Amino acid sequence: MRKSIRFAVLPALTAASLLVVSGCAQGPSGTSAAGKSDGRGPAAAVEDTDAQSPLAVAAAPPGAGAPSAVAKPGTGGRPAAKSPLKLVAFDGNSGRAVLAAPPKGSGNGGGRGGNEGGHQTGGSGTGSIPKPPAPVAVGDVIASAPAPGAPHGALAKVTAVVGKTEQGTEVKTAPATLGALLGGSTAKGRVPVDPSAVKVEPLTPNVKVSWAKTGSVHFGPEGAQLPLGNLRVDVSAVLPTVRTPAGTVDASASGFVQLAPEVDFSYDGQGHATGTPGTASVSLSGDWASQWELKGQAATTTPDGRPVRVPFAKLHADPVIQVGVVPVVVNLDLTCYLQVDADGKVSVDVKQDVKGHFRVGGSYSRAKGWAPIAQADMNGTPVTATATAAGTVKAALGTEASVGLYGTVGVTGTVAPYLRAEVAGTATGSSDGTGALVGKWAAYGGVDLSGALRAHLDIFGTPVFERSIPLGPLNREWKLAGGEGAVRTPAKRP
Repeated sequence: MRKSIRFAVLPALTAASLLVVSGCAQGPSGTSAAGKSDGRGPAAAVEDTDAQSPLAVAAAPPGAGAPSAVAKPGTGGRPAAKSPLKLVAFDGNSGRAVLAAPPKGSGNGGGRGGNEGGHQTGGSGTGSIPKPPAPVAVGDVIASAPAPGAPHGALAKVTAVVGKTEQGTEVKTAPATLGALLGGSTAKGRVPVDPSAVKVEPLTPNVKVSWAKTGSVHFGPEGAQLPLGNLRVDVSAVLPTVRTPAGTVDASASGFVQLAPEVDFSYDGQGHATGTPGTASVSLSGDWASQWELKGQAATTTPDGRPVRVPFAKLHADPVIQVGVVPVVVNLDLTCYLQVDADGKVSVDVKQDVKGHFRVGGSYSRAKGWAPIAQADMNGTPVTATATAAGTVKAALGTEASVGLYGTVGVTGTVAPYLRAEVAGTATGSSDGTGALVGKWAAYGGVDLSGALRAHLDIFGTPVFERSIPLGPLNREWKLAGGEGAVRTPAKRP
């Protein structure tokens, strides 16, 4: 028998880093430059003048270095254009940044004399020698993938040009928004996160990491068995002991969390050239699988009444997604944990297997403002759940997640499938119908969801809400097994 739960709720969540420079390349006549290098200087930025065509949303190409783009506010809502400039240094505290063109001969638009292409000033008159392009100007918006000093990407507007340095052109910056780069364009897409790019930090002993990606490349003891795009973290942990008059008793938990994470991104600025979109959203989604087993007499809650939580791994990734030519950095942080809430009286042997799909994040509409979004379609399998003696226990194997852009957290959330057992009287029961009991017992599966939206989501260029918007806690639960009365299962015949 399979128990199923399907729901759409409001938890909170939040993928790679972003740097874009805003600057419209102008030729001698003030029209858009062709963007093709003629060997006399760096390639000028190319601007997409068709703001009505949806922008492609895809993973940044591998080996592209730190991609950048350029846009000029007030250009009729046009989206950003490519730029040969790269962010080579950034100080988030002071806002100082250094921009430089690729080295000569790199094939990336580098020009003679070390000029960092950007604004084309041009010359006048037939046969005149054109002036070299200005490297960067006040008002340009810089968007960059992770770079020195900006490990989570950068999104900033140039407020002053300081001057040339050995590294490039130094500028002063202030925070900027995606609306200045995407303008009146539209974009929508889902980009898988490369599991091999996720950094995993074990927090307890006996943690194993496995992943599988395209090209039949896999890592870890379970990698060869995983579906492509999946990341798996296995753990085996000893929980705090319980003291009884007869001495101490132990409990242990083991299991795994398996994810195929993806970044969902959408933006619609059509008809809104002011830089404020009509709608926008960012979220983390993907396939979910987890399985864990709890054995023994579980520990009680902490002295202040909270459940015992044992974090066992931290995961981090900064996937870069290309929205048109704009590199958008999504910052993902996940902490996997075991959590036990028990009275220390009941001894259990419980196991649960959960599979499904999840999505958590935030969405904006001009009519309603920001709202949390989450959907989950999860199935809990029948488990082997035995409980002895009266008491209660709840064991979860969950993930705390945060999703942000350019190093600012926009959404936090928790997805925690759990197994709960409660026993009244004296019982030895099992979900397969065997065992004996006096009184009653029951086992339940469920999912807890909670979190909050943060004001940092104004990075889209939307109005700021005054406080965090909580997303829960929300809960869905289903019964897995149980029984009551005085029942004894006949002994099996040899």
